[in-house]
Amino acid sequence: MSILIDTSILGRLANLSDLSHPITVAAVAELHRRGEVLHLTPQNLIEFRNFATRPVNVNGLGLATSVAEGLESAFEAAFPLLEDNNEIFETWKAIVRGLGIVGKQVHDARLIAVCHVHSVTHLLTFNVKHFDRMSAFGNGVIVIDPVKL
Repeated sequence: MSILIDTSILGRLANLSDLSHPITVAAVAELHRRGEVLHLTPQNLIEFRNFATRPVNVNGLGLATSVAEGLESAFEAAFPLLEDNNEIFETWKAIVRGLGIVGKQVHDARLIAVCHVHSVTHLLTFNVKHFDRMSAFGNGVIVIDPVKL
C-alpha cells in the first residue's frame, strides 16, 4: 500500500525531545519493515520548514535554517516525493466545497487531494480527528494513527 506522511510525523521525527518521537520512529520503521512505501508532498516540506524554523515560544522547534534544510534533505532522501500538479488543486476545491472545509483544515484537505490524485490509499498522522470528515470523501483515504500500529 501507499502511505502519505502528514507533517505531524515529520515534526516528531525531527524533535528528539518530543514524547511521541519514539512512537513515530517505531511506526515508520514498522511500516518500512512491512514493505510499505511512505511518501511526502511538497506541502509537507513547506509546513515542516514553518514549524522547524518558528521560535519555540510560538510552538516551533526554533531551528537554524541550515539545520531545518538538513532535515528536509534527509526526509526527501528517505521518502519519495509526490509531484504537485493542477489536478490536486481541482480535487482540493471539490473537497473543500463539497464538505464546507474552512480555516486551517484547508491544508489537511489538500493532503487528502494529493492522496486521491496519486492513488495513495493511506495517511499516517497524529491528527486523526482532523481528517475524520475528509477521509470518506470520494474513494476515501484510510487514516493511520501511529500510536495504534
